[in-house]
Amino acid sequence: MSSSAPAQVPAPEQPGAGPTYGALDRFFRISERGSTLSREVRGGLATFFAMAYIIVLNPIILGSAKDMYGHQLDNGQLVTATALTAALTTLLMGVIGNVPIALAAGLGVNSVVALQLAPRMSWPDAMGMVVLAGFVVMLLVATGLRERVMNAVPFGLRKAISIGIGLFIMLIGLVDAGFVSRIPDVAQTTVPLQLGGDGHLNGWPVLVFVLGVLLTLALIVRKVSGAILISIVAMTVVAVVIEALVDVPSWGLTTPKWPGNPVASPDFGLVGQVSLFGGFEKVGMLTGVLFVFTVLLSCFFDAMGTIMGVSDEAKLTDAQGQMPGINKVLLVDGFAVAAGGASSSSATTAFVESTAGVGEGARTGFANVVTGGLFALALFLTPVATMVPSQAATPALVAVGFLILSGSVKEIDWADYTIAVPAFVTMLMMPFTYSITNGIGMGFITFAVLRLAAGRGREVPTAMYAVAAVFAFYYLMPALGLT
Repeated sequence: MSSSAPAQVPAPEQPGAGPTYGALDRFFRISERGSTLSREVRGGLATFFAMAYIIVLNPIILGSAKDMYGHQLDNGQLVTATALTAALTTLLMGVIGNVPIALAAGLGVNSVVALQLAPRMSWPDAMGMVVLAGFVVMLLVATGLRERVMNAVPFGLRKAISIGIGLFIMLIGLVDAGFVSRIPDVAQTTVPLQLGGDGHLNGWPVLVFVLGVLLTLALIVRKVSGAILISIVAMTVVAVVIEALVDVPSWGLTTPKWPGNPVASPDFGLVGQVSLFGGFEKVGMLTGVLFVFTVLLSCFFDAMGTIMGVSDEAKLTDAQGQMPGINKVLLVDGFAVAAGGASSSSATTAFVESTAGVGEGARTGFANVVTGGLFALALFLTPVATMVPSQAATPALVAVGFLILSGSVKEIDWADYTIAVPAFVTMLMMPFTYSITNGIGMGFITFAVLRLAAGRGREVPTAMYAVAAVFAFYYLMPALGLT
């Protein structure tokens, strides 16, 4: 995927520019990676606005569930915990990993915590399971196992993971904007999705989304610098005007209205409310281990796919598709999982919405400094940070999804069916199952089976066989009565 603006050779630093930018340039290697400070800032802003919804959505998912004692987490405290952990881990990824990959509470994992763990134990017990999963991830990084697994993935499958993520984030954008919606079960149909909310495109919010997509794509075609960010800001303004003039029934999670009181005091009451091993006393050792394994598997491979896909699109990988210095990135990601549990905001992981920043030209960790700083600011300005409706931010996901697809699909060897078929499975299962982990797991299993069937089993790295076996066991767990 190319940047929204042609690559430019940065102008020589002027004597009057001062030492600050020079130090930033050297530390984050901005010029070395063909970026500029303005691109990094735009990228950081675009990523934040594309994923700021998590400040609202994560508290809704966790706050709507009850633990075994009937306790619910406080919404205000969840907002603080979510923003705090996103700010801390995103900043760490930028400074230590020097990559434009932002982190926040992972969708999917928070549902596992809310719907599978919490009903069987207390909230501190459930969050303790998440912390333990983070410790295991960090242990796998320290032993080099996680990096070996990532490096064992064939080039064609790496590209398929990127494409799958592109299709997945496009679907996320369409669903979050209300352009497509789930057909209710009462309809008794096997068709899962429909256009709009009733088979038709209705309402001002959907119009804002459609206009945002067209504006974003038009700006990209015109090679306008800051295309994604310009579109987000412009459509937010349009949405605010519409909300002021028209009676709009619902915008979804976020109403585009300037808040009467933009400042809100953070409540850190949930931070540190963790019991590491209390959950094992409630559910037993075997079930407890399986709970930790479930969280671990989702965090491990969701992050792996995102890191591989985003780093590839940001041109941070070498000719073999591997990223130099990835161990630092993986270590921060493992810490982020544990930090999410420690703050009671659920496991924190790399966000695919980081591609919005990459689409703006972000190539270094300085974009993360901007994104993380905005999350920190959101601790006090949550009403302002959450006024951008999803219909204004999600057009970026649709545009970036296309750019990822167009840049990667031609690099897969479609003549080799032992790569082409697993790649096909990987890229389609991500959007169809709404899970990066499922796409990777099914693709890995298919790859191992087809290489064996073709008599090319020795070409498959041992790590790939091991991971395929783990996924096979994971998918068989319900049939074996282990869930």
